[in-house]
Amino acid sequence: MINLTKIIAAILVLLALALGSYAWLLSRQPPPPVAVAPSAAPGKAAQAQTFPVVVAAKPLPAGQAIPADALRIERLTINPVGAFQETGPLAGRVPVIDLSEGTPLFEGQLVSGLALRVTEGERAVAIKADEIMGVGNKVQPGDFVDVFLMLKSDGKDIDRSQARLLLSRKRVLAYGSASVDGLPSKMDKNGGAQQQAQRAEAARTAVLAVPVDDINRLTLAENSGRLLLALRNPTDMSEPDPKLFAELPTALQPPPPKAGEPRRPPLEGLDRAQAGVTTADFVTGGKPGALRAPAIAAVRTPTARTSGSRGGLKVEVIRGDRSETINY
Repeated sequence: MINLTKIIAAILVLLALALGSYAWLLSRQPPPPVAVAPSAAPGKAAQAQTFPVVVAAKPLPAGQAIPADALRIERLTINPVGAFQETGPLAGRVPVIDLSEGTPLFEGQLVSGLALRVTEGERAVAIKADEIMGVGNKVQPGDFVDVFLMLKSDGKDIDRSQARLLLSRKRVLAYGSASVDGLPSKMDKNGGAQQQAQRAEAARTAVLAVPVDDINRLTLAENSGRLLLALRNPTDMSEPDPKLFAELPTALQPPPPKAGEPRRPPLEGLDRAQAGVTTADFVTGGKPGALRAPAIAAVRTPTARTSGSRGGLKVEVIRGDRSETINY
C-alpha cells in the first residue's frame, strides 16, 4: 500500500514538471501577428466625421440680398448648431451683419420677422387700436381690412364733420400680440389656452402693410380724427377707382422744368411721400377755403377814384391767426 502511494506521488511530480516545462516553452514563443485593416478603412472613418456646412464664398454686406453664387458648401469636422447644409434656402436672404469669406451662415445672422412679410413698395405701419376700432377684437393677422376715417368738427361746425374711406383692402400684419410670423397653431393642444390669453390682453396696436405714398394720409388721419377698421372677405378684390377723384396737392412742389426740358411726370412712391401733404388739403380734398367756415368781415371802405380804378367791397378772410383781404 505504501509503495502504491509513492508511485502515484512520483507520477504527479513528473506531470507537474512536464506542465511547467510546456508553459515555459509557450512563454518563449513570439506573439501572433495582429490583423491590420485595409488602408481604405481610416479614410472612411475620417470621412464619416465631417459634416456639410454652408459658408460665404465671398464677403456678404449687411442689408443686401445674398446671390446664389456667393455661397458654397464645405465639409467641416464639426457640425455647428443652427448651420445650413444646403445653399438653396439661403439665396435671396439678407444678412443683418457683414459676413467675411469662409464664415458659416446661421439663422440668427439673417433678417427675419415682419420685415420679410412686407412687399416691395410697402411699409409696416402701426396705428392705435381698441375693441371698437378693431371690429370687437375679431381682427386677426392676415386679414384684409378697409380703413375709414371720421373727422368731427367742433360744435360750431358740426355740419362740416365727415366720414370717408381712407385706405382700401390693406393687409393686417399684426394685431395686438399676434402677428403673421407667430400665429399659434390650430392643431396645438395648448393653442386654445394661448389664444384665450391673447384675447384677454386688450390689443393696443394694429400693424398694416401700407403703400409708402399713402403713409402721409394715414398719419394725418390718425392725428386729425378717428380710424375705424372694417373687416372684409379676403376674396373681395373691389377697390375704389382713383381716377374719379383729384389727387391731393403736395406740401412740397418740385421746381418747374427749365426751358427746353420735358414736363416732369407726376410724383409717385417715395418721391410723393417726400413731398407730403398738408392737413388743410387732406381735410378739404385740396379745395381752397373749404377747411372751415371762415370768419368774414365785410367792410365797405371808400377808396380814392383814380384812372382805371373804382371803389368796391373788400372782404377780409380770417383763417386761424392769418388774415387776407381780397376784392369782392
